[in-house]
Amino acid sequence: MKAMIFAAGKGTRLKPLTDNTPKALVKVNGTPMLEIIIKKLIKSGVCEIIINVHYLADQIIDFLKLNNNFGIRIEISHEKEELLDTGGGLKKAAWFFDDNEPLVLHNVDVISNIDLKGMIDFHNKNKALATLAVRERKSSRYFLFNNANELCGWENINSLERIISRSVENLNQFAFSGIHIINPEIFSHLQNEGSFSIVPFYIELSKKFPIMAFQHDKDFWFDIGKPENLNAAEAFLIQNDIL
Repeated sequence: MKAMIFAAGKGTRLKPLTDNTPKALVKVNGTPMLEIIIKKLIKSGVCEIIINVHYLADQIIDFLKLNNNFGIRIEISHEKEELLDTGGGLKKAAWFFDDNEPLVLHNVDVISNIDLKGMIDFHNKNKALATLAVRERKSSRYFLFNNANELCGWENINSLERIISRSVENLNQFAFSGIHIINPEIFSHLQNEGSFSIVPFYIELSKKFPIMAFQHDKDFWFDIGKPENLNAAEAFLIQNDIL
């Protein structure tokens, strides 16, 4: 199985930790977050990974070389000219996914014990084009799903923007956890060029294809993109003897 780690961001929310260090190499209880994600993916059955890079990219490349790519095939998708966001970054890396098998997309700054194997089984069982890990938590942005866990829309609470792709009476708000399983068929639909988010494509594609919610409220989960979140994650992991 193959995976992509989104690690190209500048990590501005983590300043000053990222003034001279790429976000992917910021440490969580002494271990770079990139290493944590790579090892989690390997444990879940992933044997080939592509990582997109941009800010302080050479440090990430040197880190991987120093660790012998953790014993698996790891490729780099270098976004030298500009950050391509999730949609553009995935499209640039499309060449890597040539086995016609479902693939994992994972943000580098998400730490959790989500059952990726279970998520992949759920994805395959539902014959989904994409499956999104989601939780019931407070957020400013939500994916909207019907009672069958099918994506039906998206909303931004702050801007009052709401997009509905399927008209249904009851919609459930779930916050996205930064982990996706997708079928490579999706590459044929990514027609935009340059930098773009994958979210509008999910909403548009949900009109015709099943894009499913994988709810994992019982797992621990941290977005460690902010110093206060990083501190909370470290305290939790120490208390529970994790990492």
